[in-house]
Amino acid sequence: MARFDRYLLSQFMVLFGFFSLVLVSIYWINQAVRLFDTLIGDGQSAFIFLEFTALSLPNVIRIVLPMSVFAAAVYVTNRLSSESELVVMQATGFSPWRLARPVLWFGLIVGLMMAVMTHFLVPASMTQLKQRENDLRQNVTARLLTEGTFLHPVDGVTFYIRDIAADGTLNDVFLSDRRSNTVQTFTAARAYIVADRAEDEAGTPKLVMIDGLAQTLQREDERLFTTHFKDFTYDIGRLFGEEGPQLANVRHLPTWTLLTNPSQAETLTGATRGEIAYEAHIRFEQPLFCLAAALVAFGTLISSGFSRFGVWQQIVLALVLMLVIKFLEGVVTDPVRRNAALWPLVYLPPLAGLCLGWFMLWRATRLNRPRLFHRRTTA
Repeated sequence: MARFDRYLLSQFMVLFGFFSLVLVSIYWINQAVRLFDTLIGDGQSAFIFLEFTALSLPNVIRIVLPMSVFAAAVYVTNRLSSESELVVMQATGFSPWRLARPVLWFGLIVGLMMAVMTHFLVPASMTQLKQRENDLRQNVTARLLTEGTFLHPVDGVTFYIRDIAADGTLNDVFLSDRRSNTVQTFTAARAYIVADRAEDEAGTPKLVMIDGLAQTLQREDERLFTTHFKDFTYDIGRLFGEEGPQLANVRHLPTWTLLTNPSQAETLTGATRGEIAYEAHIRFEQPLFCLAAALVAFGTLISSGFSRFGVWQQIVLALVLMLVIKFLEGVVTDPVRRNAALWPLVYLPPLAGLCLGWFMLWRATRLNRPRLFHRRTTA
């Protein structure tokens, strides 16, 4: 690689890293706030919160990579143009096609990063994230051990603990189940959560209430029955109901499975053939989109040549072109998801972007070509 190519590529990579860090931080903070409210509000530890945010990070990086590529290409090209570096290189005989060589390397490098994300890191991290969510959902004890807060684990159920002692005793417990025509309400001075290993080897959690009152209201005839008890055992699993089999998400499956065994993917996820085909090919489309974003940004800005007033018009044009490409990406999504045979449409947006980048470079070559013969206009 020539020295100029290494210099320009280093500029692109530095700014790409900067914009990626900024955009990932913005997206990550947005997700972290929602995760914090959900996990910490359910009584989970800070370690669980950090684990979930780390597992969601690859998908966040996948989202921001195309934007970072475009922003870096625009910023570096604009700076080189304003400082006349591109003009000097063109004066030494570098054509726009020659100047675009490091841009091509830049797009290929980021495209390779995106391919690693879409084919390996994102499916693996989302699969692990889903598994951890299921583990926490099954850990009913952690969902209920929150003192001083009225919890609603499901619709129609309210659970409250005033205080949790150091030895695990639950003081002043309130439980209300209003999911049927018979409303059950329990209050107890103390309670304990124990594992009943007689029913389940892993230990089914039971709530043992001490010195309390059970109230049963029949809504049909509005009759209320009250019972004082010394101890009463309640199956906590009843609070959450019976959960059906959990289907995998199509984004969690490996690319090889999506391409070679769509029937198995359809069984595992419940998705249609079109959704499976779209997910498989969008993982190849996104690396191409990164390359197209770099070429569109560079080609549009270099096509204007040097101007004392800057290239802000070309920046706006490049942004509009990228919005058009993204709009085209959204247009082809629904047809492919409805009909798997239309999967080639997935590659239409990046191919359109590559064609636009090629056209802008061709236009820059035409504009910068010296005219040896021209007609002189006379007054």
